Amino acid sequence: MPTRKRHRLQDYDYSQEGVYFITVCAKDRQGLFGKVVTADHETPSVELFDKGEIVSATIKEISAHYDDVIVDKYVIMPNHIHLILFIDTGDTSRSTHPTKSLLSAIVTALKKVTNKTAGSNLWQASFYDHVIRDEAEYQNIWQYIDTNPLRWADDRYYYKGERD
Repeated sequence: MPTRKRHRLQDYDYSQEGVYFITVCAKDRQGLFGKVVTADHETPSVELFDKGEIVSATIKEISAHYDDVIVDKYVIMPNHIHLILFIDTGDTSRSTHPTKSLLSAIVTALKKVTNKTAGSNLWQASFYDHVIRDEAEYQNIWQYIDTNPLRWADDRYYYKGERD
């Protein structure tokens, strides 16, 4: 069997506070969440389907369920989501609940709640996370999320037509 490529930073202490870029794809990269639309002379945006609305509502609730977590920016695309998460426990020393576990717990809860509400499995098995290391990287990722619908046709997850 092929081995999975590890995407975690070597020698990074995932138990510390931080800012993280998260990407989660829909199961089989299906267009479950919405479609990119462009109204006359407007910037493209994502028109959410019912399942996309479920995902949006669940993302908005993350900070209410995790006191130490702020969802700073997110976008729901037709077949994936991107988020910037701030994890700030107020303690810069090693936590008894490592951030690595907290990241996984947040994504697991997001998937579980949305799956239950939607009545079906919406997600692929894993997710991608990236540690945002400085202000320039943060600004680049913020812009990437903000302009994702504009660049949909060039997106690596793009497909032609609608799926649902």
